[in-house]
Amino acid sequence: MMIAAFWIMVLALFALATRMGRHLNLIPIVSQLLLATFGLPLLMLFWVEPHWQLGGAQLVTPLWLKTLYGLSFAVVLGHILSDVIDVRLDRQSLKVALPSFCVPFLCGVACAVWWLPIQGWLSSLALGLVFAITAIPVLYLYLHHIGYPPEATRRMVQTAILIDLACWSLFGLAQGSLHLSSLALPLLGACTPLLLRLLNLRQARLYGLVFFALLMVAEHYKINALILGIGYLLCMNALKQPFALPLKTSWFRALQHTLAIPLILTFGIVQINVHSAMGDLGWLNLAMLIALPIVSKLLGNWLGVRWATPSFSGAVRWKEAVLLNIRGLSEIVFLNLLLQQGLISPALYFALMFMSLIATLLPALLGMNRPFPLHDAQAVKQPRRKSCANS
Repeated sequence: MMIAAFWIMVLALFALATRMGRHLNLIPIVSQLLLATFGLPLLMLFWVEPHWQLGGAQLVTPLWLKTLYGLSFAVVLGHILSDVIDVRLDRQSLKVALPSFCVPFLCGVACAVWWLPIQGWLSSLALGLVFAITAIPVLYLYLHHIGYPPEATRRMVQTAILIDLACWSLFGLAQGSLHLSSLALPLLGACTPLLLRLLNLRQARLYGLVFFALLMVAEHYKINALILGIGYLLCMNALKQPFALPLKTSWFRALQHTLAIPLILTFGIVQINVHSAMGDLGWLNLAMLIALPIVSKLLGNWLGVRWATPSFSGAVRWKEAVLLNIRGLSEIVFLNLLLQQGLISPALYFALMFMSLIATLLPALLGMNRPFPLHDAQAVKQPRRKSCANS
């Protein structure tokens, strides 16, 4: 009963934080990250552990909670992958994406190999991918919020999609390479659209429903969800089958923000003893884990926007470099995946989540949250990418 009361209280706190954030002109994921990074550790330290005598391990043990976590994981990861897979290769976006991915990725791998006590090449690879990732939904919402020109917005979102596609695909393939036999089930699941087509089923919502259901099953049985999800969507693309969310957009968005994202954030945070984590990590390591991913990503972004042609007349390259450093939801899901699989320590998880929060707030801290001066009336039109707008 106390465990259920805790999770009801946490969901209410996230709803309150989101509502308060709107009054401060904050995107929901920023409000949720602030609560998860600062509020939840304080709640655990000063109330739940001393008064309710409940630890993080106890709070995540109920079967009903693991089922809800699997649903939340499927909802959030599936939505990210559906955005990632919808890429239209553009030469200028590719010019920005290459250094934007490679510079922080190499910095992260070097950091893991020569500095942090990380064991195994897969953990080193994963840290490099964490350094490189960009949040597609949060980036789109931020650009739309400040009225960024549509063509420039489209290029930056496509750049983020290319980066995230590289991150998710490389990690999925690296995981699968450890146990080649484990690829059979996810690849078989990825062929489900072929079965649905053979049965002459063409409803877009049905394909979306099966997609999210398979991701939930994959998470529950520890099947490689990344290979399954990416392969499923590639198979749909090959069949020219349109993808649609299984619920109305407004309902799906509400499910994400009221249940899925809060549960994913809390599931990771409550399992971390912040004092012990900070003792294991140290203030110098914490500072480096905040600074290095941000600085290396900014450098890669700046090299990319310098290499490509300006996205519009009057574009400021350093501002675009800062905007492409936005992290948020994509990184949080990736970090949770790594923590659950034991590829990063709780201390490293907490430090990188704190880094993600600072990187996501950086444009606002630099005064880039004011409306952008549009050059013509056509600039107020939204980009055609509906999937990001729904995130």
